[in-house]
Amino acid sequence: MSDTLEQGTAIVTGASSGIGAATCRELGAEGANVVLAARSEDRLTSLADELEAAHGVETLVVPTNVREEDDVDALIDETVATFGGIDVLVNNAGLSRGSEVESLSTEEYETIQETNVDGVFYASRAAIPHVRKREGHLIFVASFAGRHPRPANPVYAASKWWVRGFAKSLAAQIGDDDVGITIVNPAEVRSEFETPDGETFAERFDEDEASAPEEVADAIRFAASQDHSSVSELDINRRGKFADTFH
Repeated sequence: MSDTLEQGTAIVTGASSGIGAATCRELGAEGANVVLAARSEDRLTSLADELEAAHGVETLVVPTNVREEDDVDALIDETVATFGGIDVLVNNAGLSRGSEVESLSTEEYETIQETNVDGVFYASRAAIPHVRKREGHLIFVASFAGRHPRPANPVYAASKWWVRGFAKSLAAQIGDDDVGITIVNPAEVRSEFETPDGETFAERFDEDEASAPEEVADAIRFAASQDHSSVSELDINRRGKFADTFH
């Protein structure tokens, strides 16, 4: 068990399923108090009960739409009021909509931007003063699509390029304050994340064709457990990803 995480406080956005839920389990197993944020309160409550029973940790469920600034501010305020501070923020909430740029509606475009960009900004801005006090970590779940072109969905890819650029620049701005900044870039993950045509990755990919959410969660746990160092960036790809993509 990591001394850094034990009895620390970690917020996970997009916590109701997939990478977010797996990350809650991973951090709970390390002894952290876990704050679960997403729109699905029933799922969050069920997962929180599981964490408390399995690991004896404290949890806090805060139904949150990261697209809403007031929701995010309330998430941070309630966390600090309950646990006294924040050691880790995992910016995990994200989604994809549409595909071809010429057929992407303005509503779909704005939904991607408001979730993947605005939500990350709102949460980071509100959390920074509290994470700074604890010399903790801000962790950003970006994407393979934020490092390489994604012809299937350029707008989604651009939002993840923004996440990486924001995180790296933030590291330059507050790294001297002993705040760790980590970017985690998964490729395909067998989760409820949807492809542009509405099929989930769990439905589309077999176990040997994509990573498991637990593998990404383990990378997040590793980054969050660093005491003095900052893990700058981690790529999580199935082993044949580059062969299939670039051959």
